[in-house]
Amino acid sequence: METAGDGAEQPRRPGAWPAALLFAAVSVVVGCRAADTDAVTPVPQLLAFLPWLLLPTAAGLLLTLRARWWTGAVWGVALLGLLAWYIEPYGKTDDPAGPPVARLRVLTANVEYGRATGPLVDAVRREKPDLVFVQECDRRCGAVLERDLSATHPHRSAVEGDGSKGSVILSSLPLTPTPPVPGTMGMPGATADVGGRTVRLQLAHPMPPLPDQVPVWQRELAGIRDAAKAAPGLPAVLAGDFNATQDHAAFRRILDTGLRDAARLDGADRTPTWPARTAPAFGAQIDHVLVSEEFTADRARFLGLGDTDHRAVLVDLTLHTGR
Repeated sequence: METAGDGAEQPRRPGAWPAALLFAAVSVVVGCRAADTDAVTPVPQLLAFLPWLLLPTAAGLLLTLRARWWTGAVWGVALLGLLAWYIEPYGKTDDPAGPPVARLRVLTANVEYGRATGPLVDAVRREKPDLVFVQECDRRCGAVLERDLSATHPHRSAVEGDGSKGSVILSSLPLTPTPPVPGTMGMPGATADVGGRTVRLQLAHPMPPLPDQVPVWQRELAGIRDAAKAAPGLPAVLAGDFNATQDHAAFRRILDTGLRDAARLDGADRTPTWPARTAPAFGAQIDHVLVSEEFTADRARFLGLGDTDHRAVLVDLTLHTGR
């Protein structure tokens, strides 16, 4: 027979303690998201997959119902509500001022140590982007791109390097290289003439938030943010493997400079880009094309190149005259 005091003992019932552990783990991550901090390992790694925390939260809620632990049920419902709130897209989407002046197709791809160079060449020839941002393009990759794409994309700004350190911006439009953003891996920049307007271009590829590299990851994302703020009067396109999602505070601070995520502008936010090889359906969108307020975006597509654990992002942009 149950007594009036049993409610306080509910967490001792089978199923209540596992639910409490699930809720506690999710609460730490959601709490950091609410506090606008990436905290320390393992929070940054879990924040990348924040939408999927709905699964352990729902499992915990089922356990509380079976255990008739009503306080835990309220806890679980509150967590589901917070997760649903934070899954909503972040950032501005207001339309740019002025008439359109030019169309621009942008492709960004992490070719994983150059392994997907061949499929990237095929994709460029097929999709005909005006700008191509390539990460993890080693010296062999750079040579292949110069050999196979110089006829259509003769202009480039690059940081040469072996392994993951090399990166390059390829363009069918004339480029003026600008100093790269300092980082462990190459992050070249440039300006381009687009429809008679100077557009800033910046490739992004900070360190991933590995357990022992979180401070480096945060510092390099801050460097990208500083680059985004460097010339506020010019239209800008920042593209690459940011190793971050909208649930990371360091990435939101980049968006807070006035940039918009092109995939979100086309309704394709949260589409996973990594890990494309091992768990594509349960991945995270860490590859982005960010644009300033002078741009609109449509036809965002995510291309499986093969031979890389990232999906490439392809998007059509329209540049407006602005205010």
